[in-house]
Amino acid sequence: MEAFFLPAQPGQRLCLHHEPAHPVRGAVLYVPPWAEEMNKARRMAALQSRALAAAGFAVLQLDLHGCGDSSGEFADATWTGWLADIGTAVHWLKDRYEAPLWLWGLRTGALLACQAAEQLPGPCHLLLWQPVLSGKQGLQQFLRLKAAAELQQGDATATLERARADLAAGRCVDIAGYALPPALAQGLEAATLEPPPRPGHLLWFELSTREPATLLPASQLRLDAWRSAARSVQAQAVPGPAFWQTQEIEDAPALIAATTAALLAAQAATPAT
Repeated sequence: MEAFFLPAQPGQRLCLHHEPAHPVRGAVLYVPPWAEEMNKARRMAALQSRALAAAGFAVLQLDLHGCGDSSGEFADATWTGWLADIGTAVHWLKDRYEAPLWLWGLRTGALLACQAAEQLPGPCHLLLWQPVLSGKQGLQQFLRLKAAAELQQGDATATLERARADLAAGRCVDIAGYALPPALAQGLEAATLEPPPRPGHLLWFELSTREPATLLPASQLRLDAWRSAARSVQAQAVPGPAFWQTQEIEDAPALIAATTAALLAAQAATPAT
């Protein structure tokens, strides 16, 4: 594994490059979730990256602007800036590997990956882990953290209304140790999971504690929309914990195995680019 700083605007972005075993089957860019979910998911992202590299996929893990060890503060981040970060990282990968491109998004990172795929000049495939189905839903869930933290001090609904009023007025809102900037909140709220304009594979994975593991009903509806757009779709629920939000850092080995197998199968039917 190689750690380096990728020049970007503004500043630089921390990247972890996992070199692939040969033959090279594809190039994968990991688009992380935001805030504490990013930190909770670091171990699983690293384990999956190593598994994919051993299977012949070049993997680049990216810290977005204002996150992790990249330049800037969270309060400086914007949704459009994060999309630009993805574009910069994709350019780095494509300069080094003549292989099919995959964008791998976790949670809100799935929303970013889908929107970035629309803007890229060439084709790409999508690997989505437990995607947030809409940016509006993702923002609402994040704002509820503030309401929960201040529940003893007053009405939760009033807390949410004040937070939205602050954002609308151009003020950052402090939530769970993060200063949420209006530009980031607005970009997230407008984001949706839509099929990219060019055909490509979609691999969709969810974790479930039910027996047997099953996809969420709302996810099934969204997947039906992708299938109706004539996209190649594979969706699977696997047993495991919601590692991005558990109190302790947890692993989901079934997810790693299923993801690696699905990517290999999809890539076997994908001509080199």
